[in-house]
Amino acid sequence: MSETDSSERASKLPVSQFAFPGPLRDRLVGAILDGRKKTTTSLLAEYEIERAPLPCEGERSVVVDSTGAPVCVIETVEVRVVALGDVDDQHVFDEGEGHATVSDWRDDHERYWRSCDVVESLGGSAPVLDDATPVVLERFRVITRLR
Repeated sequence: MSETDSSERASKLPVSQFAFPGPLRDRLVGAILDGRKKTTTSLLAEYEIERAPLPCEGERSVVVDSTGAPVCVIETVEVRVVALGDVDDQHVFDEGEGHATVSDWRDDHERYWRSCDVVESLGGSAPVLDDATPVVLERFRVITRLR
């Protein structure tokens, strides 16, 4: 299949945006492209507020960079909803962000989830973040690189 065919097929897929446009998204997209990032975590509340369905195994989407340009197609291979306090070491490692411990990962993610951008996207209310907070753990694989 040609690069044009891949791009045309990708344009018909839903879009996956990792973080908000800017340095963090660019870092995450780079980690996806080089194979370090194979998982991601979202608050279940994000799906509920947007009235969006959870990702499903086998679902494909196109990952975009900070400019909105498509960079690759990913396929969801696993989805779990767990309590924040139950996120495991393997998931943290597979997020590819260089966290040495689950505690470091959690501190970093809680900072992000309390950021102005996330609070605004949640309707202006800061999320409750404790061990019982439900989070969506998604595992994916890159199917096609578009750049």
